[in-house]
Amino acid sequence: MAISKILVANRGEIARRVFRTCREMEIATVAVYSDPDVGEPHALEADEAVRLPGATPGETYLNAKAVIDAAIATEADAIHPGYGFLSENADFARMVAEAGLTWIGPPPDAIEVMGSKIASKQLMSEADVPTLPSIELAGLSARKSAAMSIGYPILVKASAGGGGKGMRIVKDPDDLLNAIEAAKREAAGAFGDDTLFLEKYLSAARHIEIQVFADTHGNVVSLFERECSIQRRHQKIIEESPSVALDDRSRKEMGKTAIVAAKAVDYVGAGTVEFLFQDGSFFFLEMNTRLQVEHPVTEMVTGLDLVRLQIEVAQGSPLPPEALSPEMRGHAIEARLYAEDPLNEFLPVTGTMHRFAFSDQTDGLRVDSGIENGSEVSVHYDPMLAKVIASGSTRQEAIGRLATALRGAHIHGPKTNRDLLVRVVESEQFADGETDTHFLDRHDIEKLAAPLLNEEEERLAAIAAALADQAERRRLSNVLGTIPSGWRNSGSQPQRSSYTGPQGEHDIRYTMSGNLTAIDGQQDFDLISCTPHEVEFTVDEIHYHFEVARYGQIRFVDSDLGSTRLDLQSRFPKASTDEAVGSLHAPMPGKVIRVDVMEGDIVKAGQVLLVLEAMKMEHAIKAPLAGRITEINCQAEDQVEADLVLVVVSEE
Repeated sequence: MAISKILVANRGEIARRVFRTCREMEIATVAVYSDPDVGEPHALEADEAVRLPGATPGETYLNAKAVIDAAIATEADAIHPGYGFLSENADFARMVAEAGLTWIGPPPDAIEVMGSKIASKQLMSEADVPTLPSIELAGLSARKSAAMSIGYPILVKASAGGGGKGMRIVKDPDDLLNAIEAAKREAAGAFGDDTLFLEKYLSAARHIEIQVFADTHGNVVSLFERECSIQRRHQKIIEESPSVALDDRSRKEMGKTAIVAAKAVDYVGAGTVEFLFQDGSFFFLEMNTRLQVEHPVTEMVTGLDLVRLQIEVAQGSPLPPEALSPEMRGHAIEARLYAEDPLNEFLPVTGTMHRFAFSDQTDGLRVDSGIENGSEVSVHYDPMLAKVIASGSTRQEAIGRLATALRGAHIHGPKTNRDLLVRVVESEQFADGETDTHFLDRHDIEKLAAPLLNEEEERLAAIAAALADQAERRRLSNVLGTIPSGWRNSGSQPQRSSYTGPQGEHDIRYTMSGNLTAIDGQQDFDLISCTPHEVEFTVDEIHYHFEVARYGQIRFVDSDLGSTRLDLQSRFPKASTDEAVGSLHAPMPGKVIRVDVMEGDIVKAGQVLLVLEAMKMEHAIKAPLAGRITEINCQAEDQVEADLVLVVVSEE
C-alpha cells in the first residue's frame, strides 16, 4: 500500500521535519495552517497548503473534521499527526481510517489505553511493569486522606495529554485542593479531558525514556534510551542519549521492559515508554503513542530516520535490518529553545523574530526549527522556537558543540532561554552527569539564567553599537559625507550614545579623528575597522569582533563572547506617565481564567490575585507586596492585551 501524498496535521517545526523526509522519499505533501500561521515556513514548504479558519487550536489544529476535509480535498492518502494537537487522539485516528486514509501512527486502541495514564498504569501493573503508587480522583470525596495514604510530596496529574500541562507538585496538604482545581482547568483546556489522579512524587529521580518501534509483522525493538531529566514546569528542555546513569545491564533491562509494555497493547509504529529512575530502580511513568519532540537525539546516535520508518511501517513494510539490530554510536544532546523569560518564572513571550540563524560551519550540528527570519511568535501556540541538537564521538565533544552553537547563534527577537541553556550545558554538574528532574530547583535561577555577557563585556558590546551607529549615520548623510564623524574646527565635547541592556545603562562617549578613536574611560583602545554592521577593535591587546544589527531603537550585538540586546536611549526622553505603585500588568495577551480578590481586600505578598491563560499554560499573577486591593480592571473570561494594568495593590 504505497503512500503518494501525506497531509501533516500539525504546524511549525514538526511539520517541517516530516516534509523533509517526504521530499527525500518523493512523497507529495500537504500543510494545514491557521490564520496566525499565514506565511509561516511550514505553510510555505509543503506542495499544497489548506487554511483552517480561526486562530485558537480548537478552531484549527484540533478541529478533526476540518483536518480530514483538507486531506480529502487535496486527495492526500495519508495523515501524519506529528506530536501534540491530535497526535494522541484515538477518535481522530479512527476518523482518519473511516475516511479511507492511512493513519501514520499506532492503532487507535493502543492510543486510547496509553492515552489514559490511569488505564495505562493499571495495564502495566498487570504486565509486571513496575509502577508508582497512585489514586484516581474521579468520584473521590476524601481527597486529602487519599493523598496522605500515598505520602507527601505527591503529584497531581492529568490522565490525558502530556508536556507538563495539568500537573502540580504538592508538598503541603493545605495546597492540595487549589492544585487540583488548577490542574483540572489546565488539563481541560489543553486536552479536553480534566480527569486527574494522584501519584507518589520522587524527589530525586531521573527521567529516562526508551524509544520503541514496532511493525505489523510482529517485530518490536528498543532503539535505546534518552535522558530527559532537566525540565521546567515538568517539561523537558535538555535531552541526551545515551544516559550517563545507565550501564549495559540496566539499559537492557529497561529496553526489555519497554518492549513488554509495547506488546501489551499490540503496538505498531514509533512510541516512547517513559520511566522514572532512582537508586537503580525504575518505574513506569507513561507511554507516548507518537513521535517525540526529542526524537532527533535517537536519530543522531543510531543513524535511523524515524519519520521514514513511520511511513514505511504505515505502508505495511517490516522494519529494516538496521532497525532490527540497532547500534548506538557516539553521543547526542538536544536543547529546546523557547521564547520565554527564565528570570520571570519562565513566562512565555511573543513578538517578531527579526533574525534566526545558526552557523552552518559546526560539525555534528542539527537545528530543527519552526521559524525563520520575520516569523511571529504567537500567543496562540507553544513558545518552542527550535531544537538544537549536537552530536560527537564523546559526551564532552557534544557538550562543546552545543554550547558553541547556542552562544554563536543570531537570535534577534523576543527573549529566549538561550543563556540558561548555555549555562546548564557548560556547568560542572552537567559535565559530571549530576542531573535529575530537580536540576533547576537545586540551582540559583538568577545565576543560572543570568546574561552570558557580564557588565564589562556588555559595555564593550555597547561601544561596538555606538561606533556602528555613527558609521550608519555617516552612510546615510547626504551632506558633508567625507567629513569625519563629529568633526570640529577646535576641540569640543565627545559624541555620546546611551544604551540599556540586561546589565544596566551604558553611556558611551567617543571622539573620532581620522583613524583614531578615543573612548572615554577606556584605556589602550585601538579601532581596527568599523562599518554600520561590523566593528573590530582591541582593548589591552585583546581582539574583539562584533556584529551589530538594528531594528528601530533596538540593537542586537553578537560576538564570540555571546549575544546581547541593547535599547538605544533617546536624547530627549519622553515624559513618563504617572502610575500607581503596585500596578500589576498583563505580561502578555491572554484570557483571564479567574479573579480571586475584590476591591478593598487585604492581601499578603506573594498571594495569587488572578490567573491568566496564555500559550496553553496558566500563569498566576501574585501580589508584589502586602497591602489593599484598590483597583481591578478585569474579570473572568476577559481577553486582555499585554501590559494592561490588571490590578493595583496599595501598601497599607
